[in-house]
Amino acid sequence: MMDDPHAFELDARLEQDTVLIADWHLCQVRLMNDQRYPWVILVPKVPGVAEIHELADEQQHLLMGESIRLSKALDQLYSPHKLNIAALGNVVRQLHVHHVVRFEDDAVFPSPVWGVGTVQPYGSDELTQTVSALTIAFDLL
Repeated sequence: MMDDPHAFELDARLEQDTVLIADWHLCQVRLMNDQRYPWVILVPKVPGVAEIHELADEQQHLLMGESIRLSKALDQLYSPHKLNIAALGNVVRQLHVHHVVRFEDDAVFPSPVWGVGTVQPYGSDELTQTVSALTIAFDLL
């Protein structure tokens, strides 16, 4: 089902902008290093894939299941007004699915978060706390 996992290479931009928080069956689960928004991405560990429909059927089902697991964890942790889920790929072609927690009082609501304002990386303590909270939420599901 899965291609050789050793052939998978994470896009350099994703590597630079995110922090690995979990390694699930199909996807790496990565926290966007921007504390303005709780924002997690799923990156299928399948080389050369840019679009969801390019995944094998079983991989598509796994992606949906992992997205739901992540969504439930984010919902439990943050109680968002809305959870935005998107696979855009305009800047980074490698397939990745954004899960962005949105609140009515966040800085740009209801507009999209992409390309707006200045990224505010997590401090060391905030990063540790956020990764820990997400890991615990994942394990409870």
